Amino acid sequence: METVSKGQLLWQPSEKEIEKAGVTKFLQWIRNEKKLEINDVHHLWKWSVDELELFWGYVWEYCQIISYTPYSHVLQSRKMPGARWFEGSSLNYAEHVFRNDKGDETALIFQSEIVDIKEISWKELREKTASLADYLKETGVKKGDRIVCYMPNIPETIIAFLACASIGAVWSCCSPDFGMESVVERFKQIEPTVLIAVDGYVYNGKTSDRVEQVAHLQKALPTLKRTVLFKSIDSDHKRLNQQQTIDWQEVMKRKSELVFEPVPFNHPLWILFSSGTTGLPKPIVQSQGGIVVEHLKVLVIEEGVTDEDVFFWFTTTGWMMWNLLVGGLLTGGKIVLYDGSPMYPKPDVLWELAEKTKVSFFGTSAAFIQASLKLGMKPSEKYAFPHLKAICSTGSPLSIDGFKWVYNEVKQDVWLASVSGGTDVCTAFIGGSPVLPVRAGEIQTKALGVNAQAFNDDGKPVLNEVGELVILNPMPSMPIYFWNDAGDKRYKESYFSTFPGIWRHGDWIQFDEKGRSIIFGRSDSTINKQGVRLGTSEIYRAVENIEIVSDSLVVDLESLGKDSYMALFVVLKREQLLDDVLISHIKNVIREQVSPRFVPNEIIAVQQVPRTLTGKKMEVPIKRILLGHQPEKVINVGSMANPEILNTYIEFANKRKALNH
Repeated sequence: METVSKGQLLWQPSEKEIEKAGVTKFLQWIRNEKKLEINDVHHLWKWSVDELELFWGYVWEYCQIISYTPYSHVLQSRKMPGARWFEGSSLNYAEHVFRNDKGDETALIFQSEIVDIKEISWKELREKTASLADYLKETGVKKGDRIVCYMPNIPETIIAFLACASIGAVWSCCSPDFGMESVVERFKQIEPTVLIAVDGYVYNGKTSDRVEQVAHLQKALPTLKRTVLFKSIDSDHKRLNQQQTIDWQEVMKRKSELVFEPVPFNHPLWILFSSGTTGLPKPIVQSQGGIVVEHLKVLVIEEGVTDEDVFFWFTTTGWMMWNLLVGGLLTGGKIVLYDGSPMYPKPDVLWELAEKTKVSFFGTSAAFIQASLKLGMKPSEKYAFPHLKAICSTGSPLSIDGFKWVYNEVKQDVWLASVSGGTDVCTAFIGGSPVLPVRAGEIQTKALGVNAQAFNDDGKPVLNEVGELVILNPMPSMPIYFWNDAGDKRYKESYFSTFPGIWRHGDWIQFDEKGRSIIFGRSDSTINKQGVRLGTSEIYRAVENIEIVSDSLVVDLESLGKDSYMALFVVLKREQLLDDVLISHIKNVIREQVSPRFVPNEIIAVQQVPRTLTGKKMEVPIKRILLGHQPEKVINVGSMANPEILNTYIEFANKRKALNH
């Protein structure tokens, strides 16, 4: 493959594509209906943050939000935290989904490792949502009560969420691959009354029975009154509290009409949790109204998803991308769910699914794209993607090689949107635009209504240099609060302690004059050599491009009064030994491709890189262990995908400590 350099033009939208884009239609509506002359998407972004209240009022009107009562004002004050949006209005998330009801037409498409492609109609989705909502109300669930879910990415989970939202209850979900104590830590904080759970799941060809875990949850959550159990494997259910448990199929026999309970705009919709790699997971509460307007803005206006599209994102229920995937139903389009390993029973299973189901928006993680690249996959040689308009990547920065692989091996004429946001807002701060060119290694633009900037250490905005990602104005989907957080103490500490009144997100980012950006990794894992800072992603790109290296983790340890020490952990292929020749080669690659300044002090071979359940490298917790912190205080083992590897790093930390004394 030819060499691709940073910033190289890879794709340019055609005039027809620009004309059909959601953002173009929104711009035309503003010009025609509001008589405002906004020239292009750059001008639109500037206007959307300068005239924040007007912008969100127009989003409300353009997306035809259904409210039972009028709002008194869009936003009374831009103060953060504490901004209150659309006060006086009352609405329901589920109603905004089912206003798109198309009867016998398909709403959901589902595939798993054990279930071939299956379609669920709008009619079936509505009926089953109504059945569960009716059962929940009969058991005494009221507005504001918490319902927790321990389910994989299957249609029943969507049904459970929509039933919960329809009655104004508060939803929270953990994927069944989460460690049990990690699930208890999350759910216990929010005192749920109902648990909706699965008895097991299949991943990578292996069946995992979860009945014991469900029984444990029944005992560990004293506020639980009912458990609705969905049976997906052949398991022994006798261990469960039989008086408390009802079978999903039994609930589905109920016949009822779906009713939508109006709730205030700021009524809680769901509670998402931080990754939980350090301390007790943060219970992040987002509102019904905030999510409705934010997700309609992202999907309808920015991405241009219509009721004719097929929207897919590879995700588990433990990642915020599942919540955005459900949001695809707000557009009236079909959404595609996949449950299982993205590489099983064959590494191109998702690309085959995309072809069969005519996916138009294919969402995934940067890690999946990198894994496909590493395996030498060439989907375009086997599959045709005439319907595919966009490939969206998130979770971590997408490398230049990842950009190049998409255009060389998947589809040349496709909009590749690298996006970045977070669980904290359940949306993106920066992302793609189908009316702008795609350049290698760069994120195209800032999200509409989001005043994202890079700040230096003095709290001043900077261009063309790396700084802290900050958000200068409130967003409707920002947390309304953390659950049980007296005086918003944890909330303020999490985002507003560095720059009072300004949201600090914890990423290192660089913007140019056109709003394009590059993310360099988490700011608290950033490497700093004599005042020159570098995000870890640049080192990963160089090191993981070495054929024999399959994964890596870099940690820079800075201690007051001591020399900086940088360790690079590498996972090698084919039982390769890390000898002096390979160490020298890795250092030379970093020296030549990154900078001599960032050559590590030591390179260590390991079996695996520690990752969270959502696939993120655990840079900061490992950094803290190596700095001498107690492992149990900085790592929540239940949130790890591979907790068995942790001892390797603890032993290494102990050896370093002994050598330094």
